[in-house]
Amino acid sequence: MAIAIILILIVIASVLFHLLAPWHATPAASNWGSIDTTLFITLIISGIFFIAITVFMAVAVMRYRHKEGARAHYQPENKKLETWLIIVTSVGIAAMLAPGLVVYSDFIRVPKNAYELEVVAQQWQWAFRFPGQDGKLGKSDIKFVDFTNPLGLDPKDPVGQDDVLIKSNEVRLPLDQPVKVLLRSKDVLHNFYIPQIRSKMDMVPGMVSYFWFTPTKTGKYEILCAEYCGLGHYNMRGQMIVEERGAFDQWLNSQPTFAQTLTTAAKPSQDSVLEKGRQLVEQYGCGACHSQDGSTRLGPGWMGLYGRTEQLADGTSVLVDEAYLKESILDPKARLVQGYPPVMVAYTLTEDELGAVVALIKSLGAAPQEPSASEKLDRGDDLATQGQRLAESLGCLTCHSVDGSKGVGPSWQGLYGKTEPLADGTSIEVDEGYIKDSILNPNAKIVKGYAAVMPALAPSDQELNALIAFIKSKANADADASKAEPGK
Repeated sequence: MAIAIILILIVIASVLFHLLAPWHATPAASNWGSIDTTLFITLIISGIFFIAITVFMAVAVMRYRHKEGARAHYQPENKKLETWLIIVTSVGIAAMLAPGLVVYSDFIRVPKNAYELEVVAQQWQWAFRFPGQDGKLGKSDIKFVDFTNPLGLDPKDPVGQDDVLIKSNEVRLPLDQPVKVLLRSKDVLHNFYIPQIRSKMDMVPGMVSYFWFTPTKTGKYEILCAEYCGLGHYNMRGQMIVEERGAFDQWLNSQPTFAQTLTTAAKPSQDSVLEKGRQLVEQYGCGACHSQDGSTRLGPGWMGLYGRTEQLADGTSVLVDEAYLKESILDPKARLVQGYPPVMVAYTLTEDELGAVVALIKSLGAAPQEPSASEKLDRGDDLATQGQRLAESLGCLTCHSVDGSKGVGPSWQGLYGKTEPLADGTSIEVDEGYIKDSILNPNAKIVKGYAAVMPALAPSDQELNALIAFIKSKANADADASKAEPGK
């Protein structure tokens, strides 16, 4: 009986959750409201089957529950019941599939007056192309892709000379104008998705896919990649702005054509080295992993990077100069910065291109030469402060918090003197000996619930003592704060 009541409560709760939940889709900003209708039909049919099956289970549990002396009736088959089940389920499946097939047929049947827009995807950025005055897009091929021609347009095709190129993640479209979206990928599988437009389509390398829509509301809409395309996938975002026709025409006329970009490339004196570096960074999608404003991403930020001393994964350190930056571009796994995963691929740039990228990084600010970890210990600070600075320079605080929050490794707040359970089922008291062993040989005794990802470090005895003093200070500070609280 209890199981039957639970099943009925599940049905009631599910229906109420759907009716009262605030997480409903925002209104469509295109002509594809029919996609919402199709999804609603699927939801209703699925809901009917869910309710019917769950209620039947509840009734069966109540009616046919075990009774003393009662025996089940053996019935190996029931052709009448099976026939009805086949009919009902077939009708339900057809009712769910048919609207989707109709909508998809409309989705790829492009109106004759549609305005063309080509979208080119590359890890991890978007680029766009509009037809010029002739209303036609020129030919393109992957063999034409280079620094001056990142979209791979055929320079000998006269039709493509007036094509308008948008080499950024922002694109604009006119209101109430049907748009045929042509999709290309330069590297891996991507998916062009604008949630409010209710449209998305895979972008497969080596082929051109397409769909169409008509934007019906002005505003700004986020462009997303809805197919996992690598570690920078989360940052592959763009913006589509829908505006009145006059404003759109004014914006489009201010954008460069393919012929203009070829002319500019033929006159390098007109372009600064920094501008060339910016274009290369955009072309190769460097901004997905390296920020230029100091924010944290997959790789080291470029703000103030040049001239800084970086701690490497092997325990050594390196001065970030031109030679190191060039080596990191050509062979990124040669010397890995501590605290960052080895995910960057090698790039084959010319010496001029390398110089342009390095010049851009240098322009973002040169950091004053930082002293080594040992030099930091000679500043005259107390041992705990020295340990804090050392932990920051070694990247320890990337994985170990000092405020009790959960991280990749155990938090240092209140850690010293604590008894920790280990992965092998034993436990250990966190004392000076254990902390030293964990730094020098971190995989020897793994704390339960944490992955064995910490690299072995080789600090000096002075540095070890400073780190231990800092960890101790976090435990003592917590104890002092606890004593200072009222009632304790």
